[in-house]
Amino acid sequence: MNIRRSTQGGRRIAWACLVGLSVLLVGGAGCRSVAIQKPEQPAPGAIRRPITESWYGSTPVLDGVVSPGEWSDATRLTGVLDWVPEFSPVNRDNDLSVQVWVKHDRERLHFAFSVTDDRIYGVDTPRWLPPENPRAHDLTREGFPWFGDEVEILINARNRWIGNESAEGNGGAWQMVCNATKSRLGGVAVGGLLEGEPRSDSAAWDTYRRWIQSGAQRAAVRLHPGGRGYTIEWSIRFDPCLELEPGRYYSVDQGEVAVGLNLAIGDLDLPRDGTGNYGLFHHEQWWAGARGTRTQKDNFGTLRLMGTAGKPQPQDLNRAQP
Repeated sequence: MNIRRSTQGGRRIAWACLVGLSVLLVGGAGCRSVAIQKPEQPAPGAIRRPITESWYGSTPVLDGVVSPGEWSDATRLTGVLDWVPEFSPVNRDNDLSVQVWVKHDRERLHFAFSVTDDRIYGVDTPRWLPPENPRAHDLTREGFPWFGDEVEILINARNRWIGNESAEGNGGAWQMVCNATKSRLGGVAVGGLLEGEPRSDSAAWDTYRRWIQSGAQRAAVRLHPGGRGYTIEWSIRFDPCLELEPGRYYSVDQGEVAVGLNLAIGDLDLPRDGTGNYGLFHHEQWWAGARGTRTQKDNFGTLRLMGTAGKPQPQDLNRAQP
């Protein structure tokens, strides 16, 4: 059974399924067969806790294009076969996959997402609505900001929690959405940032809207030429969005600081593709956490902000080996 909070609240879905581990045996004439293992899906109930780094680098141009060399000083992540599936697992890269880059400059944290998606909602499909909420595209607290093809960033800047609480919706901990085909600034059919969770809290909603309208968070979305995906470049100002303690925000002069991080890639296709899933979502893949609990701060992975240190070159990494 799928369980979500109210349409004004966040999303927690409790359901279980078994995920099999696929092993492909590849053989050839005159050689032994070799076992090649596909990326392993997390075991049911297991919490995935990845760690990554953000290095000091150049300021990217926020235009929805990953230009040659623009992100070469960033950490690169790939997914989503081995990420946590909230709905139907992903089995093929050309169905849904992503390359993610992360880095920072003196004032802002920067992400880029290049998403491969075989069908873009509202472009390759009608803009259909879920039975759970016929007002899903309202740009209000009653709407579903994440309904569509989308990316979410969740930050726990203070990197601590009590119990299983989710983000409060302030500089200490937040959850924001970038939708490929709707946005606060552009309206329906124009991709960009939207207020995330908890939408039930008017203070969080007002904070998120202020961040978008003031440019504290900015994003550019561009559909890939010829279809089959989209790119997002997303920029987050340290002040007011990375509040390590009340009134104290991250600065590169502090050196290395660890914050909590989670990322989500949502994939909405045709209603039949999401049969049995809340909102008829096809896929929702999470970088960290476990099914049903991935928005809790105790499920986040870790992002190490490396101060003014630049990304190590391969030869530096080699020299560091014992």
